[in-house]
Amino acid sequence: MRIRPLERKDLPYVYNQENARGVMALWFEEAYTSFDELELLYEKHVLDQTERRFVIDVDGQFAGVVELMYIDDLHRNTEIQIIVDKDFQGQGLAQEAMQKGIEYAFNVLNMYKVYLYVDVDNQAAVHIYEKIGFQNEGRLRQHFFAEGQYHDSFVMGILRSEFHN
Repeated sequence: MRIRPLERKDLPYVYNQENARGVMALWFEEAYTSFDELELLYEKHVLDQTERRFVIDVDGQFAGVVELMYIDDLHRNTEIQIIVDKDFQGQGLAQEAMQKGIEYAFNVLNMYKVYLYVDVDNQAAVHIYEKIGFQNEGRLRQHFFAEGQYHDSFVMGILRSEFHN
């Protein structure tokens, strides 16, 4: 498994993920993006220095996405997000890909902190993040709306000094 930069050829796979309601609900986002909109977003953000998008690549197959969002060079922090394709779940890819994304944030982008938001009911994800070294920094009550209801979310973070890869 490796992570590599997202390329235009990956957009059909991203399109499939972004149109899966259950997947996008985990990101607290609306599903059903049009392919045209996705292409426009790609063009708009391909040179954006406040975010990085990586493909989880398993033997040349698209297995998911790791994203570093809201890269803040002043405060040296960034949000991380991940989606593993359903055909590749249960293989330990989420933890490995997250570690590679975090390593990139700390060692290439010189970030001091990486943080994320996770639904309090997504215990599988919380467990993975805790194994990596993320600390629970708080609970945001009814902060995100997805699937017709408001969800509580944990804010979790890891500092450079806490990351042991």
